[in-house]
Parts: sequence; structure tokens; C-alpha cells
Amino acid sequence: SPVAETFRVIQGAVSEEYVRATQGVFQFELSGDDGGTWYIDLKTKGGSAGFGKPPVTADVVISMSSADFVKMFTGKLKPTMAFMSGKLRIKGNMTLAIKLEKML
Repeated sequence: SPVAETFRVIQGAVSEEYVRATQGVFQFELSGDDGGTWYIDLKTKGGSAGFGKPPVTADVVISMSSADFVKMFTGKLKPTMAFMSGKLRIKGNMTLAIKLEKML
């Protein structure tokens, strides 16, 4: 699925450098096809990404549709635009959410 594929790409891109620079755990609540709970852990050594709840408590919870998530991570939707238009909801640490945007 596009969502699983996107998380595979993210998992491959996660590096010790990103973990050091970010120090945050992101949980995604995706609605629609292939939705559910996904995560990107950029706090634990080595970092990780995948399906389900993160191994440690999330610092940021991001809610959006799975279609918009894929668009955002493939550069077809700017996170700022998604947030302004209500397609993207963020709970938790906004500073970390902005760090994640820089990684995209």
C-alpha cells in the first residue's frame, strides 16, 4: 500500500544524525484507506518507523487522511498548507512537528 511503502522509505532514511537532531517521537493517526496508527521514532537510538503505536510515548500526535499523508511525504502537499487548511491536526510539541517538516 502507498502508506506502508512511505513508511518503508522513511525507515530507510532514518539515521543516527536525524535521531540526534530531532529527539522526538511522532505518532500518526491516519484515516481512510490503509489508515490506523503509525509512528516515526526519532528519539530511541537508531530510530525506527512503522505500523502501530510507537515503542515509547509520542511527543507529537498528527492526525490526517492517509491520502494526504502520502502526498505530504512525496512533496505534493506542503505541511504548512495542510495545517492551515485543516487537513492536518497536530497535538503536542509544535517545535518537534516543525523539525519533522524540515526532514521531509
